[in-house]
Amino acid sequence: MYYSNPLSKGESKREGFIIKKSYSDEILNNAKYLRKNMTDVEQSLWYYLRGKCFLGYKFKRQVPIGDYIVDFLCTDNRIIIELDGSGHLEKHQKQYDEKREIYLTQKGYKIIRILNNELSNMESVLEYIKINFENPSP
Repeated sequence: MYYSNPLSKGESKREGFIIKKSYSDEILNNAKYLRKNMTDVEQSLWYYLRGKCFLGYKFKRQVPIGDYIVDFLCTDNRIIIELDGSGHLEKHQKQYDEKREIYLTQKGYKIIRILNNELSNMESVLEYIKINFENPSP
C-alpha cells in the first residue's frame, strides 16, 4: 500500500509505506547525538556487539523507544542492554530507572543492566549477556 499524501508529524516513509514512530523528533535528535558522542564504556562494549559479532545478532545503539533512549537493542529477541554509571545508584535515578523499566518490559523488552565498572572484565560481561540471550523471557 503506497500513500501519496504528505506525511503528518510523527510518521516516516520507508519503501512506500508510512511507519508510525513511537518517539518524538526531539528524542530522535538526542539519540543521534548520543550515537555520535558515546562514552568510553559504551564504545568498548559496542566493539563486541557491532556488525553481528556477538552470537550473530544485530544490535543497534542509542535507540529511541517511546520517551526513552536505550543504550543497545537487539530487535531480533527484544533485548536491551543498559550500561549504568554510579549515578544510577542515587535514589531519584533509581526511581526514574524503575519507571522506565516498567514501560519497556510492558512493551515486551528484556533489560540487561551492567554497571560501568564491570566492563573492566569484558569476558565476564559478555558471558553474562550470553546467558541472558539463552533465556530471553522478560
